[in-house]
Amino acid sequence: MATVSPVTDFAQAAARPDAPARTRDPRLDFYRGIAMFIILIAHIPGNPWAGWIPARFGFSDAAEIFVFCSGMASAIAFGGAFLRRGWWMGTTRVTYRIWQVYWAHIGLFFFVAMSLAALDLSGSFEKSYVASLNLQHFFNDPMPQMVGLFTLTYVPNYFDILPMYLVVLAMMPLMMALSQIGFWAVAATSVTIWLVAQTGALALPAEPWSDRQWFFNPFGWQLLFFTGFAFMRGWIPAPPVSKTLIWIAVLFLIVSSPFGSWKVLNWIDAWNSDIAKSIFKTWPAIAELKNKTEFGLLRYLHFLSLAYLGWVATGERGSRLVATGRGLGAEAWRIVLAIVTKVGQQSLAVFVFSMAAARLIGVGLDLTGRNPASALFFNLLGFAMITGVAYLVAWYKSHPWRSQK
Repeated sequence: MATVSPVTDFAQAAARPDAPARTRDPRLDFYRGIAMFIILIAHIPGNPWAGWIPARFGFSDAAEIFVFCSGMASAIAFGGAFLRRGWWMGTTRVTYRIWQVYWAHIGLFFFVAMSLAALDLSGSFEKSYVASLNLQHFFNDPMPQMVGLFTLTYVPNYFDILPMYLVVLAMMPLMMALSQIGFWAVAATSVTIWLVAQTGALALPAEPWSDRQWFFNPFGWQLLFFTGFAFMRGWIPAPPVSKTLIWIAVLFLIVSSPFGSWKVLNWIDAWNSDIAKSIFKTWPAIAELKNKTEFGLLRYLHFLSLAYLGWVATGERGSRLVATGRGLGAEAWRIVLAIVTKVGQQSLAVFVFSMAAARLIGVGLDLTGRNPASALFFNLLGFAMITGVAYLVAWYKSHPWRSQK
């Protein structure tokens, strides 16, 4: 196979056919864990903390972290299966994961829909929680929407990232087949699909009563997924640690921040400055390049800049993610690392749980108000809940009933 030599700072074992499929890079789980906490904050309705997540200050957000790291994790979990057992068994392994994610998506929808229906039926609230997620179409005419839900032709708002992930996973056998020709074939195919997606030609319908598309177009987002996949497999060598590259990344993040967020734009506009006026004049063109649905070019460059700085910050092979030393500070850092990493390791279960819990946490905020104290309480409660789920799922996966003790 004509691929780039896997001389990389990432998990080299992922690129060896004889390597254990579960070899992990500590940076992968750490950043996926961070993404899970940010995703929870972002999905709690009316959450005051959501005004301060990274998405409010740049083009990319936690969705990019999730997709990129999922690509890297897939290179470990599935890429090795293709090399060890052949294309058909590798495809079977991916199909099994698709089956798991598909039912996670279906289960998440029905749990959330049931929860919102129960809240509306209670008669205790003036607002309609079903309408808050635009699910009245489902409840008013359930039969065609049920068919659409199971065939992914009905993808309601809020339930759009897992369908995107399903389609991207389904593209993996194609990319692995192309890798037998060479990495250039994988790269050319991925970039071509992404370019076509930018035209809107590959848009997928999200509901039958409007022209709304899937919010996350998988044919655009696959570029980010397979970038992470290629890095972890060793098809792309890790970039060098360079002061020049660091400053380029930092400057790009700083310069792009006014264009990347309405929050920053509004701050600049409040100064009544010429800069703000020029930014608003160019906003339509910028908005196209930062388009989230088709995964615009600026989102890709912004995330790669952040990813490079995050990779440099953690040190060689994630050495700075290992807690050393003594004292309260070192112990606190050790605990934080353990929690964030555990959450990252169980990202699918945590993601599904957090999406369901976020709506109920929003109800708590509706009842208590969104003052700083209640926002602190409910966000920390959410953090504790997803942490508990991560440790519980890890415990179940350890098959404790098989223990000899």
